[in-house]
Amino acid sequence: MKNQIIIFFIFFSFSISSQENNFIVGATLNFNELNTQKSDLFLKDFTYLTPANAAKQTVVHPKPNTWNWTKIDQMIDFAKLHNLDLRIHGPIGPQSSKWAKDDLRTSDELMLNLVEFITESCIKFSKEPSVKWMDVVNETILPSGKWHGPKLGNNKWENPWLKIGLDENEFPIYILKSFEIATKLAPNISLVFNQNAGFQPRLWDKLKKSVKYIRSKGYRVDGIGWQGHLLLSKSTYGIVNDLDKGIKDLSNLIDWAHENDLDFHVTELDYFVKDKSNLSYHLSEQKMIYSRIINLLEEKSKNGLVTLNFWDMGERYKKGKGYFQSIYSKELKPNPSYELLNNILK
Repeated sequence: MKNQIIIFFIFFSFSISSQENNFIVGATLNFNELNTQKSDLFLKDFTYLTPANAAKQTVVHPKPNTWNWTKIDQMIDFAKLHNLDLRIHGPIGPQSSKWAKDDLRTSDELMLNLVEFITESCIKFSKEPSVKWMDVVNETILPSGKWHGPKLGNNKWENPWLKIGLDENEFPIYILKSFEIATKLAPNISLVFNQNAGFQPRLWDKLKKSVKYIRSKGYRVDGIGWQGHLLLSKSTYGIVNDLDKGIKDLSNLIDWAHENDLDFHVTELDYFVKDKSNLSYHLSEQKMIYSRIINLLEEKSKNGLVTLNFWDMGERYKKGKGYFQSIYSKELKPNPSYELLNNILK
């Protein structure tokens, strides 16, 4: 199987326009999973890697004048050793430092902190041949279509950067500045606008307008991403409860991306289970839904680049909430969804 995927990527590097080379499948590893059974399982099947948290601002630049590239450097070394392609998930968005989320931070302080982080990230990763894609911004729009912004107090899921302000056309200055810097300093990397939630029309309409607006400024947006954390929040319930509509909505979104010369990335695919008392049912549903998604992605790859990133290489528990089901169980045994990989690799 590993030989098959290596051949897949060799052909991809020479013939990106070929249909069979337009569908790239990979998975995620955390820093502490390097050189463990999980990384062994990853290397058995994949050569497309997303470092889950190692490049985020919380790790790399937790406060002004403090930098720590150790974890992402080791993951890049791992990629070099095993000839992997990387997508950097270190975006500007809610994955920001505690310093940035402090209510006392002014807009000027936030702008300086943002510019420092995105500048140093772009300079560093643009020098790495293994880095093919980078999320520039992430989770910037709420399912309602409103901009995701700051909250009072100590909130884990907030977006402090909106405090910097809006431009004359009501677009966030921080998004424009992030793509401006990435366009200038990361010419070798495909730049991605990543987003969570389901397929709420107001959300994706705002994203589409944002992409066009960013481009009108002369900045690059090369791809859009949909996280795909199924059943993690109410915003994704509709995809599972009305799968036919969910697949149609996903299909239309991919079509829009390709029609506008954008790659499409499914960046964080997993399946959330609150109660494992009926786990066999949930695993069967997960496989069925994954099959529908994968069949669609394969079909859409005829028209443009599509990537799929399985999130985690095993079950992950979210304290007090439930379980993220991946393609492997807690014991790192293949789940039913893993069987779909054989068809992908063939």
